[in-house]
Amino acid sequence: MEKVLVVIVRLHGEDDFWPLEDVAAETKELVKACAAEVTSDIICKIEKVTPNFFIGKGKVEEIAAVASEEEVDTVVFSCDLSGTQQRNLEDLIGKKTIDRTQLILDIFARHAHTQEGKLQVELAQLGYLLPRLVGKGVMLSRLGGGIGTRGPGEKKLEIDRRRIRERIEKLKADLKQVVMHRAITRKKRKEMGVPTVALVGYTNAGKSTLLNSLTNAGQVVADSLFTTLDPLTKSLKLPNGEQVIVSDTVGFLHNLPHHLIEAFKATLEEVLDADLLIHVLDISHQRLYEHAQAVEKVLIELGVDKKPRISVLNKVDRLEDTTWLKQLERDFTNPVLISATLKQNLEQLLILVQEQFKDRMMEFEVLLEHGRMDLVDLFYRQGKVEEIEYLNKGVKIKGKLPKNLAHKLLENKGLTIIS
Repeated sequence: MEKVLVVIVRLHGEDDFWPLEDVAAETKELVKACAAEVTSDIICKIEKVTPNFFIGKGKVEEIAAVASEEEVDTVVFSCDLSGTQQRNLEDLIGKKTIDRTQLILDIFARHAHTQEGKLQVELAQLGYLLPRLVGKGVMLSRLGGGIGTRGPGEKKLEIDRRRIRERIEKLKADLKQVVMHRAITRKKRKEMGVPTVALVGYTNAGKSTLLNSLTNAGQVVADSLFTTLDPLTKSLKLPNGEQVIVSDTVGFLHNLPHHLIEAFKATLEEVLDADLLIHVLDISHQRLYEHAQAVEKVLIELGVDKKPRISVLNKVDRLEDTTWLKQLERDFTNPVLISATLKQNLEQLLILVQEQFKDRMMEFEVLLEHGRMDLVDLFYRQGKVEEIEYLNKGVKIKGKLPKNLAHKLLENKGLTIIS
């Protein structure tokens, strides 16, 4: 296991509502997600950024002394560094030195399992690397983010700018095909009238656990940041019988770099196209409101902040003090208190989701010919059958169906609308 020294940098006058100790705690969690060990951290407050080291040279020498004494393998900075700053810091400290974006990219590389996920990670890695190249070639052992030095880039030893640009264009073309395929799938769902729901939230808020509890999806979960990178879409039946599609998405993060959001637009297409957002919040976290604000910032950047929303106040089972829950419910849109792990109050959540789509359903009563058992199966799958009666003249069914499906069935032979 690699030993890591964490350097937390705060620029004077920087507009950041996060206390330094919380930035330090989250950076350590990111390091932990890379399967590395944090030996200690150093707080560094600066008046202005220096072009050579980002921080002052005296502080760099202090970091070098601590890194040597603790025999660390890597020094991680909580800010983003330029290529020049990173190289100068590494030369003076004498240890591998990476910034926050590289750390996040390393986690992404570890958690990308599908072809789409790997394409997006490599695109983000190369986009990060390209402006940092010096000279004609560069060793790509850093492409995975530095700590684990993993990912698609480690397969190659040297590459130049032209080949990187060519590879970026190829990745963009491949991802465009992925986006087109997803668009076709979403179009089919729209034509069928199936509503779509996207789970969004801060990383490790419990989105994947909630998806598993609602749909038995089998999504991998862990008490770690960015466990889910590859999107997963599952079907869910609401209490009134309506089918909805629920999609898990990559977790958001405080100050998530813009170019990472751009690289993962293909994954976030599900959020852009969703009819309803379920914002999952970890109410046991002391920085709940800061997490919510960070998520809101990304939703605004994606242009989806005005979509209908339900606020899932998750991990209520972890609360010791519940006196502030009423205030919490007042602070968020369409709130529902749940425990995804213990499956507490999921029925109330489903009712809230159902309420959002109530105008899509209509009551029906039909008489089917005996030979149309395919339609009987369709009613059970796509709607809610409240009564079914097998008569000599056919099968009488009463229940609810999505309106667009019911209208299509009006033209179906072998079906008589009673009401």
